[in-house]
Amino acid sequence: MSSNRLQTLHTFLDEDAPDPFILFAIAKEHEKLNQLDKALEYYLNLKEHHTNYVGTYYHLGKLYEKLEQFQNAFFIYKDGMKVAKAEGDQHSLSELAGAKLSLGDDDDFE
Repeated sequence: MSSNRLQTLHTFLDEDAPDPFILFAIAKEHEKLNQLDKALEYYLNLKEHHTNYVGTYYHLGKLYEKLEQFQNAFFIYKDGMKVAKAEGDQHSLSELAGAKLSLGDDDDFE
């Protein structure tokens, strides 16, 4: 994706209140452009200010894995599982559980 798409998303963000979907799309664009620090910044913003935006947790966890921060990934998946369960989102719960399981179990990280 080009930086034009990123500029357009930032324009949308400037026009509206911080919409979690736009923040998520900006994080994904930064990730696609290999601007991992910026992607991380936007994912963490989502996690802090839009805790119920379930998609954040899986993608933030995968970014942590890419950055070889496996413990952070594990606990983000675990947090996301709690949110997905509270939101009744079984699909996300299953994805997060699978991602968490691929890293290990609680004994490996706690």
